[in-house]
Amino acid sequence: MLIDDEPAQSRLVSALAAREGWRTLVVRDSETAIATLGTRQGMQLSAIILDQWVPGDEACDLIAELKARRPALPILMLTASASPLLAVEAMRAGATDYLIKPVAPERLMHALRAATTRETPRDELAPLTEKMPGPPSFDAMIGAAPTFRAALAVAAKAARGHSHVLIEGETGTGKEMVVRAMHAASPRAKGPLRIVNVGATPANSIESLLFGHEKGAFPGAFDRQVGALQHCDGGTLVLDEIDRLPASVQDRLLESIQRGDVRPIGARHSFRVDVRLIAASNYPLADLVATGHFLPGLHELLAPVCVMLPPLRERSQDISALARHFLARIGEQPGLRRVGITDGALSLLAAYDWPGNVRQLQATLFRACVFCEGDALTAADFPQLSNMLGVEQQVTPGNQAVHGSPGVQLYTPDGNLRPLEEIEADVIRLAIGHYRGRMTEVARRLGIGRSTLYRKLSELGIDSAA
Repeated sequence: MLIDDEPAQSRLVSALAAREGWRTLVVRDSETAIATLGTRQGMQLSAIILDQWVPGDEACDLIAELKARRPALPILMLTASASPLLAVEAMRAGATDYLIKPVAPERLMHALRAATTRETPRDELAPLTEKMPGPPSFDAMIGAAPTFRAALAVAAKAARGHSHVLIEGETGTGKEMVVRAMHAASPRAKGPLRIVNVGATPANSIESLLFGHEKGAFPGAFDRQVGALQHCDGGTLVLDEIDRLPASVQDRLLESIQRGDVRPIGARHSFRVDVRLIAASNYPLADLVATGHFLPGLHELLAPVCVMLPPLRERSQDISALARHFLARIGEQPGLRRVGITDGALSLLAAYDWPGNVRQLQATLFRACVFCEGDALTAADFPQLSNMLGVEQQVTPGNQAVHGSPGVQLYTPDGNLRPLEEIEADVIRLAIGHYRGRMTEVARRLGIGRSTLYRKLSELGIDSAA
């Protein structure tokens, strides 16, 4: 059921949902929505999408009323406001997720799928579509895992150059944050930056979006449109999910970048452009080239500088530092307060494999903070996660981690202590990540001199990028 009084938006949402087999029931106000729940159609509902600006009751009051009548029915709220306070109020009222308008088609469908998939955990582990903005800086990125620090080192070095860049990593690993940090640290920082989500753009519109078009170039082209390539002249164009770029557009993009010009659809001449291309992909492009699904020439253009971001499950030692960092930022949001987190809760978070990666971890902590009544998050604040993992086996009755503090594993899987050198190396990596590479502060906190710290880095074989 879609609760919305805007006919144009109702038609758009209904059409998008129909692509994936959804049938949409549109109602225009809160009274009709509540009455519909008791009808035959209302009993068959799988989800509700609510526009914040519905007439009648306030949106949060309506969410609470709908949730009281149908507790198991997921509710998604569409809003034009980016205020975290509204998200907090909506979630406390019972909303499953919230999306900021204008919402991209793929993001809407992803939120619907996440809210209605019965086989996966709900509520606390469901990915929030919107995320808190962060400063575009490499210093703001938390993590001490060698693979993550090595990826950031490559990105930081590439940022100062002019070559095109490919960033590969699973959804939620932080590709967009790396992109923004690279642009901010690049010689083009004062130039335009535009991020185009290829996966969220209809295939028949992507060419016009990138290259632009002249008035009357095709049916529906009522006005001239400047393409993203021309708009980013002197700056950076980011193509997110470039692995989903149609083959015909891949050919044209490669030709345009190599020549340094762009010709809008229907135009008689080209325009010279100087654009740096940063492409992001959820899948290894080399594999898609091997199967014939991606243009080899375009891959060769991007591949010389490739930043590979590891998934969170491969750097679980960073979860403790990430959790504390996110909790500090969440505590600054309107309507929320700063809370801590116990070792037991951190051990629980470290035991999960996080298919949605860092973005899912942040969303999970956000949800937990919304409903937390104490001064610190405990394992009890993550009930779905506890049930999935079997919290009794992960945490002692005193709420302390069995296998040592999160991020530093003390025992091997067979129950024996790990070698001292390995534990010491993990502690140093953890300190470098926690203090964001400030080596003087790392040495001071560890109680050793800088020269001793660098000697240990060499002896333990810790990459300097860590």
